[in-house]
Amino acid sequence: MDPVTHGITGALLGKGYFYDRNGRVSIFAATLGAVFPDIDTVADAISRDPLAIIKYHRGITHSFVGLPFFAAILAWLTRWAARRLKIDAPSWGILTFIYGLGIASHILLDGMTSFGTRMLTPISQQRVAWDLLFIIDLVFTSIVLLPQIIAWIYRDRAESRVRAVKMWILFTLAAIASWVLASGVGYAFHVSVLIVAILIIGVLFFLPMWGDWGFRVKRSSWCRAGIYTMVVYLGLCWSAHHLVMKQVKTFAAENHIEVERMGALPLPPSWLSWGGVIRSTNGVYQSRFDLRHLQPQLFTFTADSPPDQYVSEALALSEVRTYWGFARFPVIRSTTQEGLHIVELGENRFVNPKRRRPQPFTYVVVFDSGGKVVEEGWEQNGMFMENLTRIPHHAVAP
Repeated sequence: MDPVTHGITGALLGKGYFYDRNGRVSIFAATLGAVFPDIDTVADAISRDPLAIIKYHRGITHSFVGLPFFAAILAWLTRWAARRLKIDAPSWGILTFIYGLGIASHILLDGMTSFGTRMLTPISQQRVAWDLLFIIDLVFTSIVLLPQIIAWIYRDRAESRVRAVKMWILFTLAAIASWVLASGVGYAFHVSVLIVAILIIGVLFFLPMWGDWGFRVKRSSWCRAGIYTMVVYLGLCWSAHHLVMKQVKTFAAENHIEVERMGALPLPPSWLSWGGVIRSTNGVYQSRFDLRHLQPQLFTFTADSPPDQYVSEALALSEVRTYWGFARFPVIRSTTQEGLHIVELGENRFVNPKRRRPQPFTYVVVFDSGGKVVEEGWEQNGMFMENLTRIPHHAVAP
């Protein structure tokens, strides 16, 4: 999940359960704890290892094994800083608990995405991916953000109307921008969904003015309502995942597919959009589902290239073995271009048929005519980050 949503979720927890008794430092601790695990992206940025994003991201800082140590250290540092700045702060024990809750929220939310996370590093390197949320889920982000905005609007009676109008305009523009962006990247949704979203936001911002009841609700109550709504939304996502997974299993059984793994993967823009993926012994089956019209869907099949010596040699490379442990639904393509033999491992975790190849997390190994590896690494433009490009083989460990 994106760091901004993690931070917003942490702030929601802090405001909902800790601020009233422990003050502003508790909100700071919950928010910092919720974003802290992504500090491991520093290793990605400074490492020359082409697979740093797989090896280091969502490792020990995203682990329940490391959680108590990081929470205790962050609590001690916060207490030290508070004393230096002469700011009232909760006890070390309470701060440790708040930091632990923030870190735990990050770990659990990352585990709900298709990217997954290693929750028990270093005891286990297995990735947990419950496939309930897309990496950027605008509905989820709105659920954890809106209660905090509403609480801010109704904190000041004199400014409430102006604040409500400004926020509604801002969120309307953000909704339109999201609609345009989703259409541009192949995840378009009907304009009626956009209109309904804008109307719902307007109701949430202005309805509490009726009878002045919004001014009588405490900020902690608004935020707790957001947390309860978040839990309900996750329950809806779990139910949707269960329905789609049932369809995927039925398709695999009816077509007698030798299944290595299968999944029901969330897609933007909402919990109604899903992808079904099956990795068989010789390729990948894919389909898209819309829960508003749930019925047996047409699956497309992408076959692996026939096994050859280059595929065998590529799969034996240590970097490729690391990649293979990360990939969930890879397809193997073996081709020859201008005297070079290319083995391409294309991950199909994010089902987007409108995106041109290569898909995100596409890994390649290039052999010369004599069978020697000359290049190995991420396929250029196969990632959303342009700096992850193909690496010459002399830069990779032999």
